Amino acid sequence: MDADVIIVGAGPTGLLLAGDLAEAGVAVTVLDRRTEESPLTRAFAVHARTMEQLEIRGLADELITTGTVIRTLRFLDRIQIDLTALPSTFASVLVTPQYQTERVLQQRATALGARLVHGAEVTGMTQDDHSVEVAVRTVEGTAASYRASYVVGADGVHSAVRRALGLPFPGRSVIKSVMLADVRLSSPPGEVLALNAYGDGFAFVAPFGDGWYRVLAWNRCHQVSDTAPVELAEVREVTRRALDSDLGLHDPRWLSRFHSDERQVPRYRVGRVFLAGDAAHCHSPAGGLGMNTGLQDAANLSWKLAAAVQGWGDERLLDSYHAERHRIGRQVLRASGAIVRLAMIRPWWGRMARNAIGQLLTDIHPIAARVAATISGIGIRYPAPRGMDPRVGTRMSDIPLIGGRLHEALHGGRFVLIGTDAADLDLPPQVDAAAAARPTSELRLIRPDGYLAWIGTAAEFPTWASEYFRQRASTPSRRGPRS
Repeated sequence: MDADVIIVGAGPTGLLLAGDLAEAGVAVTVLDRRTEESPLTRAFAVHARTMEQLEIRGLADELITTGTVIRTLRFLDRIQIDLTALPSTFASVLVTPQYQTERVLQQRATALGARLVHGAEVTGMTQDDHSVEVAVRTVEGTAASYRASYVVGADGVHSAVRRALGLPFPGRSVIKSVMLADVRLSSPPGEVLALNAYGDGFAFVAPFGDGWYRVLAWNRCHQVSDTAPVELAEVREVTRRALDSDLGLHDPRWLSRFHSDERQVPRYRVGRVFLAGDAAHCHSPAGGLGMNTGLQDAANLSWKLAAAVQGWGDERLLDSYHAERHRIGRQVLRASGAIVRLAMIRPWWGRMARNAIGQLLTDIHPIAARVAATISGIGIRYPAPRGMDPRVGTRMSDIPLIGGRLHEALHGGRFVLIGTDAADLDLPPQVDAAAAARPTSELRLIRPDGYLAWIGTAAEFPTWASEYFRQRASTPSRRGPRS
């Protein structure tokens, strides 16, 4: 074996996963076909639930310094989503270039011992009951191979891992020839994410916080190939028509076109190979949900893979990755699809009805709260296994503990058992005990990704834990590369 786990793709999803596995003592190698980092970016929004995951890993404070905190989303004239009511420390969305997110995740992964191999393009893959072998072509054009117990494809929409598995990627293109521009603005719209439409197009503007702005613009009357050049004048015109001002767009550092698909692979796991992020699902950029969904895929999968490598996680635990995350991916496709379809309504009367109904609904607090929870990821919950308390699978907020807070206790990728009697129990080696600031007779076991794994009494915990944590964790040996 060259590693316990090989990750293909050094984007945000792959890097978070690599850091988590390395922190758990798992030998991990990341293969990436790129030879250098790109200073440009497509993803830019880091939502509240993702910020919570980053805080669990000690990265949130650093990332916040790189961008702009936005507390209000404005859609389609009068529809506004207030994020300040979210039940989270991060009741907002952070706008920062994707390369900043990648930077902090890569620094963590390499500091913890993950090995990154650049210029390694995956050309094939085979697996048996015990391992997976990945064939690659190096930047020099030579062939190499790497072997591991498990492989994760986090290599984007055009995933080589997905192709090697022979999995379909069903779906369709929903919008073509979207113009993307990173620009300076003479008259910025303020610290707000603004999306508006005018029938034949729409425009979206977001501040990075460093003087640069991301503009997405679409013109129904001029849909051309993704390779067609983008003229700043067209971006200005679409922006002016959508937002009643071109905001003084100037000095573009990046202009491109792209099309947006809605696709999802039918299975996130095939034997010893898993798919995560855009390799498993893709959708429109509306709502800024893509990178966030991939990062939360990684947070869900990492501790389960570590458990399998360490010998206590069984097949059911590995299968739960697909069971939990596939349905979330489908929900994200529907949510982002609904936003972009609303923006594309053409008749004037349809747009007026959309705006009026949207404003009416979002003025109703429970509906507005549900929309905010959906976009932010705070509303994500996983179904409780049969026979367990229905609260199992819910997200745990950063509750105060005696001596600290939950997110601090989750540092290190371990489980946390919260309860007055927790410290008196003989706990499995994967579990730390903590006492809530507000005493309760219930015990709650929190998973490393911040979701409730179990709830019950001190008398019930040993029996449940002996089944769940089957074998005492052992630290895997680190192995070198093979080529």
